[in-house]
Amino acid sequence: MSAREVILARIRSSLTDVPVGVAPERDVPVAWKYAQAVDVGDVLGSFAQRVADYKATVVRCAASEVPDEIAKALTTLGVRSVVVPTGLEESWKDAVTKAGAHVVVDSEEHRLSHKELNDTGAVLTAAAVGAAQTGTIVLDHSADQGRRALSLVPDVHVCIVRADQVVSGVPEAVARLKASVQAGQPLTWISGPSATSDIELSRVEGVHGPRTLYVIIAE
Repeated sequence: MSAREVILARIRSSLTDVPVGVAPERDVPVAWKYAQAVDVGDVLGSFAQRVADYKATVVRCAASEVPDEIAKALTTLGVRSVVVPTGLEESWKDAVTKAGAHVVVDSEEHRLSHKELNDTGAVLTAAAVGAAQTGTIVLDHSADQGRRALSLVPDVHVCIVRADQVVSGVPEAVARLKASVQAGQPLTWISGPSATSDIELSRVEGVHGPRTLYVIIAE
C-alpha cells in the first residue's frame, strides 16, 4: 500500500462515524471563524509589495491601461510568442499582436503538446485570487486561465490580477475558492517565479515553472 493510500484510508476510517448527509466539517464544531480577514493595512499595496519581494515584476495600472501594459511587458521581456487560454479577454489577446508577438491559442480542440508549450515564449493569463499577506496568486484554471500546464511550462508568465480579486490573506482566499474546489477545478498557488535551492543553498530558478513572473494589477 502506498503512502497516499495509507493517508486516504486513515481519513476514511476517521469519518466512518459521521452521519450520512452531514458535512464532516459540521459534525465536529471547531472553535475557529472561517474566512476571516487578517490585518495587513493597505490590502492592495501590501499585495503588490509582497509579490515584488518574491522577485516578480509588479505593475499597477487602471483597468483600461492593461492592454498597453501587456504590450510593454512582452516588448521588455523580448517575447515573440505567447500562449493564451480561450476565455482570455479579447483586448488582452489583441495586446499580444500589437506587441509584435505571435498568439498561440490552447483549446479543448487543439491542446498544445508540452514541446509546443516549451517552445512558446510566454503565457498570458488572468487569475482567480490574490492574497496580500503572503503575496500569493491563485489560479483556479477557469476559462481565462487555461489548463494547468500553461502556467507551468512556458518560461515567462504574465498574469493579470484585478483589484477586486485581492483579499487580505489565505483564509479569505480559500473562502473565495470554495466554489472552484467544489466544482473539482485544480488550483495552482504561485508565490513568485519558480525557484529552489540546492544542498549548498544556491538558488536555482525555473525548475518547476516560469523563471519570470510579471504581474499587472488592474485597479
